[in-house]
Amino acid sequence: MLKRTKIIATLGPSTDKPGILKQMISAGVDLVRINLSHDIKERHQARVEATRACAKELGRAVGIIIDLQGPKIRISTFEKGFIELAVGDNFIIDTDLKPGAGNQRQVGIDYKPLPQEVKPGDVLLLDDGLIVFSVEKVEANQVHCVVKEGGRLSDHKGINRRGGGLSAESLTKKDREDIEFAAKMKVDYVAISFPRTAEDMEAAKTLLKKAGSQSGVIAKIERAEAIEHLDEIIQSSDAVMVARGDLGVEIDYAELPGIQKKIIARARSLDKAVITATQMMETMVHNALPTRAEVSDVANAVLDGTDAVMLSAETATGNFPDKTVEVMNEICLAAERQRITQVSHHRLECQFNRVDETIAMSAMYAANHGNTRAIVALTETGSTVLWMSRIRSGLPIYGLSPHERARGRMTLYRGVYPIDFDPTQYPKDKVVFKALQALGQLGAVQEGDRVVMTKGDNLSVGMTNTMTIMNVALEK
Repeated sequence: MLKRTKIIATLGPSTDKPGILKQMISAGVDLVRINLSHDIKERHQARVEATRACAKELGRAVGIIIDLQGPKIRISTFEKGFIELAVGDNFIIDTDLKPGAGNQRQVGIDYKPLPQEVKPGDVLLLDDGLIVFSVEKVEANQVHCVVKEGGRLSDHKGINRRGGGLSAESLTKKDREDIEFAAKMKVDYVAISFPRTAEDMEAAKTLLKKAGSQSGVIAKIERAEAIEHLDEIIQSSDAVMVARGDLGVEIDYAELPGIQKKIIARARSLDKAVITATQMMETMVHNALPTRAEVSDVANAVLDGTDAVMLSAETATGNFPDKTVEVMNEICLAAERQRITQVSHHRLECQFNRVDETIAMSAMYAANHGNTRAIVALTETGSTVLWMSRIRSGLPIYGLSPHERARGRMTLYRGVYPIDFDPTQYPKDKVVFKALQALGQLGAVQEGDRVVMTKGDNLSVGMTNTMTIMNVALEK
């Protein structure tokens, strides 16, 4: 059984060890994430190159995502590196306080507009919500707070306001520079951190285009405001990510599971890919097995229809990066054996304006209701297989394309397996046979299998307009 849900692994020091990246890809990694919040560009470039080398050696298409840091709002630094706070302590966040001057009573912050954007009664959450402040009053550049949840607070911890509303721009100066780096690396996707509206995504796309990049854009849903503009953000993106870390801080954590399901459902209904991320198997940073709760978390995301599940610290800095991928792969396969993952009523009542979209939907209906082995799509851009992948199915969708960019995009789509195939290398009447022969050599189909194939009459233009149901003949 082929795994349909894609696994994204974040690269870092743990994956730099000899042989580990190759083992991870062999174990089930479909895309890698390069997190620009950490490390230097030289190391990131080396990881991109190592990924492409391993993928080529293994004969796999492995997508590459560059994740921009975004406007992470952080406190400054303490004299001793950290303090211990108790419930009921008074504490001041002072925009005028210099780095290193933080103490038991106060600390500086790199976000200067904070005093103008908070008011008495607001709740501030630090260190991913582990430390909680209530704002008592604002005087000039000082925000006076009372500690509601205490603990150790150390240098550079992030700060959010419950309910959102802090107005830091989505694209920082660093992000704009990193977009140039992403364009240079020719990655498949660029993830945009903390977008609030579709305008933030459009701005990122404009900068990428100006830099000469054809990368897809992923909107990381991690601000409370993004939920209010969810549909427009999804429609302006190529994919969205349920970034549960900051999102779970800004909204009530009890609301997060429902919001996650909503984002997955809306992305699929709007024909966009969706990633579920953050702390999916967090205990495997240090342990060789996940908790039962983590197993259920991954499985439920798969059952809900997510295209991909993502590993962060588990692979970037964890003790068992390859083992974590193996376990996640097993969980995905087990969840995909459930009947619910193979039954779809997606867009049954819709009318389609585009010919290629009509063919894609028709092919999936025919395949799902016939004795079919696989769906085969000859595609220039990958659009046809994206539409196909929105339909729940137990059948593999093979996306055959001569374009590396299209194959890279397809690595994210649920149930889609990119294959390097150039139909223009063969006479028109031989293309179908050669495509099936290529799949036969990979073991994807066998003699006599029934398949549904889609393609365009003009194979180099990119408009799918034909569907054929056939039995595989590998020899002539």
